[in-house]
Amino acid sequence: MKEKIYENVKTIVYALLIAGIFRTLLFQPFWIPSGSMKDTLLIGDFLFVNKMSYGYSRHSCPWSLCPFSGRLFGDEPERGDVIVFKHPVHKSDYIKRLVGLPGDRIQMVDGVLHINEKPSVLTPDGEFEELFERQGPMGKYPQCEERGGSTGNVCTKSKFIEEFPDGFRHSVLDLGPSFSDDTRALTVPEDHYFFVGDNRDNSQDSRYPSNIGGVGFVPFENLIGRADRVIFSSAGRSMLYFWTWRRDRFFKAIQ
Repeated sequence: MKEKIYENVKTIVYALLIAGIFRTLLFQPFWIPSGSMKDTLLIGDFLFVNKMSYGYSRHSCPWSLCPFSGRLFGDEPERGDVIVFKHPVHKSDYIKRLVGLPGDRIQMVDGVLHINEKPSVLTPDGEFEELFERQGPMGKYPQCEERGGSTGNVCTKSKFIEEFPDGFRHSVLDLGPSFSDDTRALTVPEDHYFFVGDNRDNSQDSRYPSNIGGVGFVPFENLIGRADRVIFSSAGRSMLYFWTWRRDRFFKAIQ
């Protein structure tokens, strides 16, 4: 009897150790808490971040296991990747789309993203609709084009397909004219990156400097990894509320 108990405990310990190594070195779970990446990512989407995407950086590998600086192996971050990273100041986890590589000049002009003086192309793609109701564990209401919305009504945002000058295409949302539609031209420093949310009028990102609540330029060492696929999604305040599961988003590829 004692031997059986010992074997069961040993099995559980081994399983926990393997799970810990798996999380620490290979993949990190991430649950989307805000609407800054709609409609690519929704509040309640659950995904795993590939921590080996770009090699190990300071935040994707513990110093005790990887006592080196810089990149060990992996691909270069590419424009259009959806990446989880540590905020340069308060170190919270953020997820945004990479639009600016080291040396790029980035500017927003009348709501159009310019990369190295070349404008992206925005093609209307209908509307994104959701109910005006509290969303996720934080219980926040979505932002809508309609003013003075009431609970249960349909909330809409204009949807566009954005095409970068290099041909990469993805979906973005827009609420109309806003403060962040126009910025000065910014040159991305060496070993830093420029990130923007797909929900353009509801994202504190690299368009805003970190000293006023934005993200600013993000150094390579703050990158955790690339998000490639939604594993699971729940529209409720807990993933245990099975009646709120979004079954059409299980294993959905992130574009």
